[in-house]
Amino acid sequence: MLRLAWHDAGTYDKTSKTGGANGSIRLLQEYSHQANAGIKIAIDLLEPIKQKHPKITYADLYQLAGVVAVEVTGGPTIDFVPGRKDSSVCPEEGRLPDAKQGASHLRDVFYRMGLSDKNIVALSGGHTLGKARPERSGFDCELMREDSGGLLKLPTDKALVEDPTFCRYVKLYAKDEDAFFRDYAESHKKLSELGFTPPLSALSYKSCQKSKSQLMMQTAAGVAVAAALVALVYLSEFNQKLG
Repeated sequence: MLRLAWHDAGTYDKTSKTGGANGSIRLLQEYSHQANAGIKIAIDLLEPIKQKHPKITYADLYQLAGVVAVEVTGGPTIDFVPGRKDSSVCPEEGRLPDAKQGASHLRDVFYRMGLSDKNIVALSGGHTLGKARPERSGFDCELMREDSGGLLKLPTDKALVEDPTFCRYVKLYAKDEDAFFRDYAESHKKLSELGFTPPLSALSYKSCQKSKSQLMMQTAAGVAVAAALVALVYLSEFNQKLG
């Protein structure tokens, strides 16, 4: 779910104002990109929820699923504002990060989105939920702890400790999980809103405490997403009334 959210949003180009969190990854043309291998599984898991709640856009659903995936695995609470619109225009292939590349590639990709070095390192911590770590199922800063074997041996991971600027954040997060959670939540929110400008008057998901409590009682991301949709429908309708 987290990968689906990231890959839908991570196609954003701040110069051309194309791509971003717009649900286009649901389309065959985009989910067939090499970087999206296997992502159709997550798309299919969320489709019944979309059919049951047709007012929710795919763009909002995918980003909500990513937020929930982080929370139910012990990660930070991430602010979420609904209102994204779906697009049927797919970006060209090659906009997502390539794990076989190094620091310069990471900067090219993330700077194109409008993200910073801090965002790059913080978001890399989300890899603790990835398939490359089968022995782990929780969200934490273990990826940053090179001396404990937490760092994956991919070129993009090595770049985090070999690049001086990246390494400064790695060292900070390795010893301060609170700082990591804070910066991750900020970076995730920024990524999830690429190509989307929340209205200033909008009510956020984070502020809906009752639904948040219901959400955190769930034990699986898929079930949690279904529970959270009640809040999302309410928020969407409320924000529409605000204009």
